[in-house]
Amino acid sequence: MNAYLRRQRGSAVVEMAIIAPIAFLLLIGVIEYSLVFYTTLVMQYAVREGARYAITGRTDADPATSNQQRYLAVVQQIRNNSMGMYDSVSPVISVNNTTYASSSAYSATMFGGAGDIVVLRLDCTWKLATPLIAALFPNGQYKFSVSATMQNEAF
Repeated sequence: MNAYLRRQRGSAVVEMAIIAPIAFLLLIGVIEYSLVFYTTLVMQYAVREGARYAITGRTDADPATSNQQRYLAVVQQIRNNSMGMYDSVSPVISVNNTTYASSSAYSATMFGGAGDIVVLRLDCTWKLATPLIAALFPNGQYKFSVSATMQNEAF
């Protein structure tokens, strides 16, 4: 056998062992970066649908069958349209520049009355898993806000 061929034997395995971790890290980074944009778009859609529901004054989306509340119905509508991302992004809800950090802070009048302008905003946090991408963001978290502004209908 040729001496040159004997020296080349196994070089492909060594090259693959060096390049594979970098290639897989980049691939996973691209996938996670795509998830960041997908999550932002999904939450934008969910907040818009929540605002559309809020301006009608309806309460039928509230999971409680008795004593249905408008604010709980709006949050449920956002949750229903978030494709399962609502709990993953830990949203903080703001209505007309008033922040509601927990569901106990919600009030019956937070969306206003007929003809009022409603600005619904969610401040979201997405925890990044890939070290390559997480290093680009403070604390390895991607923070974003989505909002929708609409006028209440006459209800």
